[in-house]
Amino acid sequence: MAFYLKNSRNIINNLKSKVGLSSLMKQHSCSCLNHNNHCRFPASTATSPFAPQLNNLDLNSHKRGCLFMSQRFESTIAEKQFASVQNGEDNQVLDFPGGKIICSPDMRFLSESPSAHTHCFRVLDDNGQLIKQSDYIQVSEEIAVKMYSDMVTLQTMDTIFYEAQRQGRISFYVTTIGEEAINIASAAALTSDDFVFPQYREPGVLIWRGFTLQEFANQCFGNRADYGKGRQMPIHYGSNKHKYFTVSSTIATQIPHAVGAAYSLKMDKKDACVVTYFGDGGTSEGDFHAALNFAAVTEAPVIFICRNNGWAISTPTSDQFRSDGIAVRGQAYGVQSIRVDGNDALAMYSAVHTARKMAVNEHRPILIEAVTYRVGHHSTSDDSTKYRPAEEIEWWRMARDPVTRFRKWVESNGWWSSEAETQLRSSIRNQLLHAIQMAEKVEKPPVEELFTDVYDDLPSNLREQEKLLRETISRHPQDFPADVPH
Repeated sequence: MAFYLKNSRNIINNLKSKVGLSSLMKQHSCSCLNHNNHCRFPASTATSPFAPQLNNLDLNSHKRGCLFMSQRFESTIAEKQFASVQNGEDNQVLDFPGGKIICSPDMRFLSESPSAHTHCFRVLDDNGQLIKQSDYIQVSEEIAVKMYSDMVTLQTMDTIFYEAQRQGRISFYVTTIGEEAINIASAAALTSDDFVFPQYREPGVLIWRGFTLQEFANQCFGNRADYGKGRQMPIHYGSNKHKYFTVSSTIATQIPHAVGAAYSLKMDKKDACVVTYFGDGGTSEGDFHAALNFAAVTEAPVIFICRNNGWAISTPTSDQFRSDGIAVRGQAYGVQSIRVDGNDALAMYSAVHTARKMAVNEHRPILIEAVTYRVGHHSTSDDSTKYRPAEEIEWWRMARDPVTRFRKWVESNGWWSSEAETQLRSSIRNQLLHAIQMAEKVEKPPVEELFTDVYDDLPSNLREQEKLLRETISRHPQDFPADVPH
């Protein structure tokens, strides 16, 4: 090793003397700093993983080449490091390209897990009472009442649509029972300019943004009024108007898409961010890890919200990972992270509200791990009692219900009453039943809609497929829905 180091230095010194490399390096570095104080990446330290701030750099400047030349030369100057090694000094600081690193002669492996679990941010206790000295964002009476009303709406909609599926009126459904606070509170903390990349358990975000119960029913029934023209499964909502990207069943694909969209907002200097939702199972996908790394490096204004409800369909978190939940994964990628009680609407609102400010004002990604429990089955195709105790489900339904918990706090402020509760639930139920009846009466999209909206001019292979489909329908009309126009 010493032989190679010595010879390397001799080669470098020889080059310096022959081509003036030393003076060239000095000239570029000095001239760069004199003309643009933001030209160098600030040195990172062990105590601040967020030291490199790309948003402080003027990348549009004509001195961009100077930036990278200065940084490259600075990162490869190692004479002092070699001197420390030759002199046998301990705990020397090495200036690697990624920042200064303290070296030690002691061989120490990082622990596979911290000695204590990451703290979970909470504002309301299980009885809906404020915890003393809670650090939370105040909400007005108007916002609080709307939050609670929308949580009740979401809960009621899930119950009625689930029953409609069991009656055979729709083919599929996914509930958000037990996770209403994550849906509504996070949506309340955003603005209408923010974009949402959901998974399939965030219809509450659409409720908050004004998506009507009739629009939900039209999508689930796949009728002609459905914005997806009947080409999506039920609950695969999407709305350009509400900046809500269409749901996809494939796990975690929306996460890197969200980062790309957030990076575009940053490039366009928009005062907005992107929010993406996913479950604990999604963090086992490669897309999650690629997205976090992409977001950290580009410092994209994106908020990652993970619903850690303990189960990826029938797979418990204990079979998915050994880390301390999800928040620590963000830290590993250089993303500021927080763990929040996902059944506490005030805690969720406060965390997302603060995270949004950080994402937009500081141009950085934030990871929120919302700890909750999926009280309902994964979907109407699942029976969760096959892999978890019914008593456990019931305890979370009764003792940890986020809707009841938030109602107690709203009532304690004098903003809600039993009369208002009765009126709200009756009104929502009637609206939903009417929406379902209306959606069932609307005819299905015509057959040709299966082949549109992809190509400007329909290619020959799709024209042939459409022809074959129509011929098949003509030969076997009894096998096709009568309410689908041919």
